[in-house]
Amino acid sequence: MFIHNVFFWLKEKDNEEAKQALLAGLKTLEGIESIQTVYIGTAAATRRPVIDATYDFAEILIFEDEAAHDIYQVHELHKKFVETCSHLWEKVLIYDVEA
Repeated sequence: MFIHNVFFWLKEKDNEEAKQALLAGLKTLEGIESIQTVYIGTAAATRRPVIDATYDFAEILIFEDEAAHDIYQVHELHKKFVETCSHLWEKVLIYDVEA
């Protein structure tokens, strides 16, 4: 299993239109066939010193393996998402996990 964890920080944190645009863009990625499971959400209310809750959206994508992830990376829907939404975020961090 290959888990692709992506965290987004918006340029304009209080801009509801930007939030909705990024959320809509993230949801388009659900159409990529090589993804087994998609989770999209915001930071949970838990607060402890080891938790970073400064991000605005997280996207967790589950793939069968790294090869399926590689298909996602070059998929037209992914390319379009980056092209149409990258102006909305100031920072993205990715943590890939093999399980």
